[in-house]
Amino acid sequence: MLQLITILNRCHRFPGFISQQACFSSDHKSIEIAVRPRKGSAAVCSRCHQPAPGYDQLPERRFEFIPFWGFLVFLLYSMRRVDCRRCQSVVVEEVPWGDGKRTLTRAYMLFLARWARRLSWKETAEAFHTSWDKVSTQWNTSSSSDWSIGCSAKSTLSESTEIQYAKGHKYLTLVYQIDLGINRLLWVGRERTIESFRGFFTVIGDELASKIAFVCSDMWEPYLKVIREKCSEALHILDRFHIVAKMNKALDEVRAGESRRMASEGLAPVLKKSRWLLLKREENLKTEQRFRLRDLLRYNLKTVRAYLLKEAFQQLWEYNSPTWAGRFLDEWCRQVMRSRIEPMKKIARSMREHRELILNYFRAQKLLSSGVVEGLNNKAKVTMRKSYGFRTFRCLELALYHSLGKLPEPESTHDFF
Repeated sequence: MLQLITILNRCHRFPGFISQQACFSSDHKSIEIAVRPRKGSAAVCSRCHQPAPGYDQLPERRFEFIPFWGFLVFLLYSMRRVDCRRCQSVVVEEVPWGDGKRTLTRAYMLFLARWARRLSWKETAEAFHTSWDKVSTQWNTSSSSDWSIGCSAKSTLSESTEIQYAKGHKYLTLVYQIDLGINRLLWVGRERTIESFRGFFTVIGDELASKIAFVCSDMWEPYLKVIREKCSEALHILDRFHIVAKMNKALDEVRAGESRRMASEGLAPVLKKSRWLLLKREENLKTEQRFRLRDLLRYNLKTVRAYLLKEAFQQLWEYNSPTWAGRFLDEWCRQVMRSRIEPMKKIARSMREHRELILNYFRAQKLLSSGVVEGLNNKAKVTMRKSYGFRTFRCLELALYHSLGKLPEPESTHDFF
């Protein structure tokens, strides 16, 4: 067992303390390591973090350490109480391996946190013979202790509200930083409301909000209003992904309505199973699908005209000049308004209303788009699936920060596998 203490001292030494004895527990299922303070070392107050004279000693406590060769490992230590003159009270000492009243050591919490990024919380708990609650607790410590928001003079924000976290159309408001080279989650709001989004600006304050140079968002008017209020100096860019998604939704509405009309009139079901033929990008179609689409485009249908308008709109993204892009957008809207296809006309009216925000994409030299946010959203959904069984919103919030926030990890003397 002396060699085990040598290994422990090599990978995780505790200043001011000595690991003096290691032995098996009575059931031989765990290893217990007795720890004592080094002679002459003063205890540290857990409030002011300064040395203080001793007062008395508490009963022995067990701190769970990283498992070794399939054995659970516990540190045994009798906590001292100190009579701190600065705090003017008697408090329990601070120990370098623990955090308050938690039974897990800091090293074990960091160890579990890293594994919980790869496995579900339940699988992590089962693999290391601990409980789901302890895995959840370590997220609370590792995710919240060092979290901070930083915005440079050219920071770019993107808000997304496409994540459903519970039944009954309950959505999260997620705010990301999508600077070049830095893609991370900044903030999580509980609902998709104006008050929720304003909460983000309350957290960062007016000074930090004034440093935001670009904002990417969708067309939801309540969020546009908050952005105008809080980031009036930032260049606001409408997300290209959501624009295309809205157009696809309008096209699908036209197809579904016309398909029902043709079925009621007893016409040939030429639109049957054509949804993905029309919604997929042409380069992603298989050879058989290309032939089916070619045959479908021969019919004089509203769905075909709506499809051609949608495909023509894709040319907008090829422009580099905001002026020429604006001219194309105006002409496209005029054609759509003459098409007598109401869902597409609704899209055209929305484009006219948000014309300047759409053209900001070109004013930003096409460098910024929240397309990367869709990838982050997918990771967020995976995180929620991995942490299935979360019992509170706070638990889910910390899991998202830990997985997507790129939080700084505490320093450790040894990186465990």
